[in-house]
Amino acid sequence: MPKFGSAVILAGGKSKRMGFDKKLIQLKNKDIITHLVETLEKEFSQILLSSNTMPIVKYEKFSVIHDVLRTKGPLSGIHSGLLAAASDYVYFIACDMPIVNLEYIKFMKSQLKRSKNINLACVTRYKNWIEPFNSFYHKDLAEAIPEHTLESHSIYSLIKKSPSLYISEQKAREFSKTWDMFININTQEDLERFYSHEKNNEGRDT
Repeated sequence: MPKFGSAVILAGGKSKRMGFDKKLIQLKNKDIITHLVETLEKEFSQILLSSNTMPIVKYEKFSVIHDVLRTKGPLSGIHSGLLAAASDYVYFIACDMPIVNLEYIKFMKSQLKRSKNINLACVTRYKNWIEPFNSFYHKDLAEAIPEHTLESHSIYSLIKKSPSLYISEQKAREFSKTWDMFININTQEDLERFYSHEKNNEGRDT
């Protein structure tokens, strides 16, 4: 099994705050899923879309998968993505995160390759927290998720008790000064702000 090669787009949320399915967000005359797939395929050979609202189908550029564990929040999508992935490390991004920073993805891969430990996660620190997406998780983490969800649905608490590689906020900002690679769109106000951001920042880091 290759060390890298698989990416998962998590699209399992109910989009209650947005008011419509976030998978339909339009970016430059294409839906956000198409945008993410076309960007991720530059770096990954397998792309999976985790969504319980779409039929399980293998499209030309990606495949749809459903949760094995239901009602466990984002951990359900991570669990199913890890089980279905064809590589040891799997990249995860949420469907409402429009900016994919390929250079940062390559950097995270390089850090995992250099590490002498088997890290079950590679995540970025943000103040006293972490960014759970735009991150890598190891397939072995799938074994711990069912038992962990009996106690908590928190990704953060799972990572804290797992051997993990942390990228400092300072280092991550070398790739994304404005932290836009972690922007997520939850509401229509967020979407309008993002559109304004795009118009005013043609030279943004991508």
